Amino acid sequence: MNSPKSASLPVFPWDTLTDVTAIARAHRDGIVDLSVGTPVDDVAPVIRAALAAASATPGYPTTAGTPELRASIHAALQRRFGITGVDPAAVLPVIGTKELIAWLPTLLGLGSDDTVVIPELAYPTYDVGARLAGAQVLAADSLTQIGPQAPALLFLNSPSNPSGKVLGLDHLRKVVGWARERGVLIASDECYLGLAWDAAPLSVLHPSVCDGDHTGLLAIHSLSKSSSLAGYRAGFVAGDASVVAELLAVRKHAGMMVPGPIQAAMVAALDDDDHVAVQRERYAQRRAVLLSALRGAGFTVDHSEAGLYLWATRGEPCRDTVTWLAQRGILVAPGEFYGPAGAQHVRVALTATDERIAAAAERLV
Repeated sequence: MNSPKSASLPVFPWDTLTDVTAIARAHRDGIVDLSVGTPVDDVAPVIRAALAAASATPGYPTTAGTPELRASIHAALQRRFGITGVDPAAVLPVIGTKELIAWLPTLLGLGSDDTVVIPELAYPTYDVGARLAGAQVLAADSLTQIGPQAPALLFLNSPSNPSGKVLGLDHLRKVVGWARERGVLIASDECYLGLAWDAAPLSVLHPSVCDGDHTGLLAIHSLSKSSSLAGYRAGFVAGDASVVAELLAVRKHAGMMVPGPIQAAMVAALDDDDHVAVQRERYAQRRAVLLSALRGAGFTVDHSEAGLYLWATRGEPCRDTVTWLAQRGILVAPGEFYGPAGAQHVRVALTATDERIAAAAERLV
């Protein structure tokens, strides 16, 4: 019998927080969970109405997405992020972006002879996806670290999870030019693109980055944060038409279909910008409260120019900071979850109710 696939994967990070979770839950006023970053606000009525209206659909959904959904993705990319020139056929709905990221190397046919480059501080699923495909992983933030080799796939993430760092225009243009010279596919995780605070992040598909040429580029987008649809598993990928067509061809065989009612809900979410603005303002207010409280408690907050997290440090091992906060009933994620570069940081999510955010701020004081 072959070794189980799970043996090739790291320990699931969140399973290591059992002890500190118990400490935080024991607080007399209850836990403030700022660890996972799961949305807590109600789904907008316009989205729920679209879901309900489509709930009687009995047939199989299309893997490529309905024409209405593809049109809504195309329009929203241009309207919200200034992305022009996307081929309407070069968009594809996915069952949440974690699914796409985890299976992208496999869907592309990568294997042991291929290298996947991920950021030094990285969402763990980039590494997991490479491992599932049996590919090699290289953590690197600069092109010089990669050397003369031509990796098969390079992940970008701006705004970053966990640090909230935003990659500038010059950096993005340099990476795109370098990748094209070597025939490297770029997958840009842009799930937090709409949550900018102190910087203006750009999509890799923005004309100022790629000169309107989407060859060798994929942009990965999620509705989990902007529309509070984490429970709906609603995301999409757009970019190089030939790569998207290949992903579609394989996904058809694998049954990777976004349910029909969810596709209808995605259309409503993508067509309506008002609920996105309301949700963004909620996060802005929570961010202001937490940022002030953390700084007042002696933390340094690095980067965090955009996204749903504050990247904070007390200049000590991250697990010590996690315990210190848990003793005050606040649960956060240790920075080491995201790579050795996070050894002295913690990731503090903005995803809690206003009441719980206020409680965390009071405890920090």
